[in-house]
Amino acid sequence: MVDFREDEELKKLNHSCAHMMAQAVKRLYPQAKFWVGPVVAEGFYYDMDLGEDVIKEDDLAKIEKEMKKIAKDGKRIVREELTKEEALQMFHDDPYKLDLIKDLEDGTITIYRQGEFVDLCCGPHVETVKQCKHFKLIKYSGAYWKGNANNKMLQRIYGVCFPTKEALEEHLFLLEEAKKRDHKKIGKDLGLFMMSEYAPGAPFFLANGMILRNTLENFWYEEHEKEGYQFIKTPIMMSKELWETSGHWQNYKENMYISMVDDREFAIKPMNCPGSMLVYKNGLHSYKDMPLRIGELGQVHRHEASGALNGLFRVRTFTQDDAHIFMRFDQIESEVIRLIHFIDRVYSIFNLSYTIELSTRPEEKYIGDIAIWEKSEAALAAACEQAGKSYKVNPGDGAFYGPKLDFHIKDSLGRVWQCGTIQLDMNLPERFDLTYIDSDGKKVRPVMLHRVIFGSVERFIGILIEHYAGHFPLWLAPQQVVVVPVHYEKHLSFAKEVQEQLLALGIRSKLDDRNEKLGYRIREAQVNKVPIQLVIGDSEVENRSVTVRRSQSKDSLTLSLEECLHNIKEEIQNKK
Repeated sequence: MVDFREDEELKKLNHSCAHMMAQAVKRLYPQAKFWVGPVVAEGFYYDMDLGEDVIKEDDLAKIEKEMKKIAKDGKRIVREELTKEEALQMFHDDPYKLDLIKDLEDGTITIYRQGEFVDLCCGPHVETVKQCKHFKLIKYSGAYWKGNANNKMLQRIYGVCFPTKEALEEHLFLLEEAKKRDHKKIGKDLGLFMMSEYAPGAPFFLANGMILRNTLENFWYEEHEKEGYQFIKTPIMMSKELWETSGHWQNYKENMYISMVDDREFAIKPMNCPGSMLVYKNGLHSYKDMPLRIGELGQVHRHEASGALNGLFRVRTFTQDDAHIFMRFDQIESEVIRLIHFIDRVYSIFNLSYTIELSTRPEEKYIGDIAIWEKSEAALAAACEQAGKSYKVNPGDGAFYGPKLDFHIKDSLGRVWQCGTIQLDMNLPERFDLTYIDSDGKKVRPVMLHRVIFGSVERFIGILIEHYAGHFPLWLAPQQVVVVPVHYEKHLSFAKEVQEQLLALGIRSKLDDRNEKLGYRIREAQVNKVPIQLVIGDSEVENRSVTVRRSQSKDSLTLSLEECLHNIKEEIQNKK
């Protein structure tokens, strides 16, 4: 799916459509006052105060009808310039616009006018409202003024606009597909996870979800072993002094869960990094040990706002697939190249394409010498080039302690998710006084990389659920095969033999010998998204064969039992 913020023409069109929507709302609700109407990744929205009126589902159609009238009328969108004093006078009876104007610097202020509607705005806009005729209002919600829960609740309407009818229809089709792939619904239908009011933002993984999760985590360990990682497990709760050393107590305390233990303050970890620092300091290190790769599937807790919680995508406790890599400065480029190839290999297994973004030194509030920043940024850029990967520079968006590479994966609907990160850190090695002995026998500060691939195991599972629409590849599926005998008496004996051989090979399978019609049992397996159904009738018993049906396919193929088992085992091993 498109990110409306990244295409300048689409961004301009959607911002103009937001104004057209506000104009329509003003006609229908003359008392309406408007806060802001920005373009966001999924389109545009406008926050508004409608007094006593409350937007309902039916009202979106009324607003759309009025918007169509405005677009057909085709008024030009005209830019006008005012002084700050003139702007204050023009919007004297609108507290929301006055609040915006007061925060603006003295000088020229711009407004945009179309017909009877005028709005404070810095632009740019398209030439006429006629260009905004291919639109759709998507949803509505409440939103606190300025995002502050202590302020008044405003009403927010979301929409999208495209230059052509075809582009709009394609986008709306993808939105419908996304609804069908909602990981919360599929997670419930397939028995993967649940949420409870007794633990807001904390997912409960059910039996099928644990199979999926364990398979994913086992894969993570296997791949990291190939790359020479050591694995650790650090405590989930550590004392205030550690978090003061790391800087989290000063900068992140409001998002941490804190408790008193034996008259000392402790905090549940919001990040795994400080624990890894202590593990590194536990021993002496030589330049010959570098790079030292330390991995941890570590559970963290962060206090997210209740309104932001969303299934597995935004939770209060999650497992980060963290790794902290300690190295010499001259190893940065080679290690990052290796990491890029590693991340590429992992994402390709899930058929996820990606783009890379290089975030560089912030203009202000950074630590370290500029020369070191420039060398570090150059090393990350060179690593991308040497790995054969293009990248986009995101100027000034690095963390205060170092530049980073972000990996934005694209799923089967074209939606973009930020998952993997390679982050250089000049802060924690200094804070924790990390050293190694160099070839001259001197203590030297190591270079450190933070690195995740999944980002969060829970969120990555949510992404995979929607990416595959619940139809997981065979190696990952909670239930891989269902054996379906046509008739109980005639075919059950051979069906049991097939089931026993599947289980002996470690294949997650089930024998469905219920007294139900064949078609019913096959349809149920399809609904439950079981990748393979093995049907056994007279011919199969006689020839010691099975008829193979695939999820999402009406075709079937009859194979000998031996060949079928070989194919299934090979497909699982190769993660096809």
